[in-house]
Amino acid sequence: MLGALSVEPMTGYRLRTEIVETLGHFWHESFGQIYPALAGLEREGLVARDAASAGPGNLFRITAAGRRRLRELLAEPFQQPAPRDPLLLRVFFGHHVEPDRLRDWLAEALAQAETACARYEVLRAEIERAPDVATQGRFRLLTLLAGLHGARARADWAREAMDLLDGEGAPG
Repeated sequence: MLGALSVEPMTGYRLRTEIVETLGHFWHESFGQIYPALAGLEREGLVARDAASAGPGNLFRITAAGRRRLRELLAEPFQQPAPRDPLLLRVFFGHHVEPDRLRDWLAEALAQAETACARYEVLRAEIERAPDVATQGRFRLLTLLAGLHGARARADWAREAMDLLDGEGAPG
């Protein structure tokens, strides 16, 4: 939330929208946590309510202490989470299901990956046209490219898996 508020002040509702529409491609946050987390950040002096804000809802802005804390958090080492892919779990045990069911799962994975690729390409074009593409925009572009390459890889895998399942490709 500190990162999102570092872009610009936002209401809790707008923060929620940004998490879904922007960060939601790679980070998920429980909506029930947003307002309690904002209250906690406010108590810690990391965000402040803008009392002069017009319109519904309270506008929150990051404070200087919040920017320092954001830099500290971003500098911390991170550990990649252990993968959890329910499709791959089902594929691994695929010999227990009908081949048509497995084909359906793979076709759905392919369709989802292709949809994601198309969505990422649209977002990529928007970022590349933005006036800040040479500064802040390039970091959004780098993040988006990770999603795009991941979706392309998933689509390639699904196609190859369907070919192997249909006996059209040789293992290895």
